Amino acid sequence: MEIKHAEFVISNTDVKKCPESNLPEYAFIGRSNVGKSSLINMLTNNNKLAMTSQMPGKTQLINHFLINNDWHLVDLPGYGFARRGKDGREEIKRIIEDYILEREQLINLYVLVDSRHTPQKIDHEFMDWLGENNVPFTIIMTKADKMSRLQLSKKVEAYKNALLETWEELPTIFVSSSTNRMGKEEILDHIEKITLSLKENS
Repeated sequence: MEIKHAEFVISNTDVKKCPESNLPEYAFIGRSNVGKSSLINMLTNNNKLAMTSQMPGKTQLINHFLINNDWHLVDLPGYGFARRGKDGREEIKRIIEDYILEREQLINLYVLVDSRHTPQKIDHEFMDWLGENNVPFTIIMTKADKMSRLQLSKKVEAYKNALLETWEELPTIFVSSSTNRMGKEEILDHIEKITLSLKENS
């Protein structure tokens, strides 16, 4: 898939104010500072589409972008940013959970994790919650350019093995880098395949 058109639609904190549309939605989420905005900008060929910041926890809204007039890309707030304070974290949790559980247009959630790290408890707990609520999701391991190919391969394999300690089967996993555009084609093809399947079955 090639993204030829990407435009901002709306930001809000209430799932009830999301666009009144029947278009499929693909949402992106991850811990603060995992590289989510950079990945979105890389996928859409637009370095200014999603806000990028050196400051973790910048995204605090549900952000909708219309892609190729065919589907919505949704940028969700990052979770687990300790410096927000308890009330702030609870508010972000409510925004995220309300969208994921109530938004019927959500087709697949892309959960971003930093490829340099071992599985983090907060990520694992979030993915377990998705599984318990039957939410389809895919893992994207970001910042792959920060390691050698051999180091990356070992990290990916170790991550899969760690998940298999508690999971019977793994979701689809992509490896990406916003710097060298690794994974771009695979991720967009994944979205395109799902979207075409929805159209064929509608």
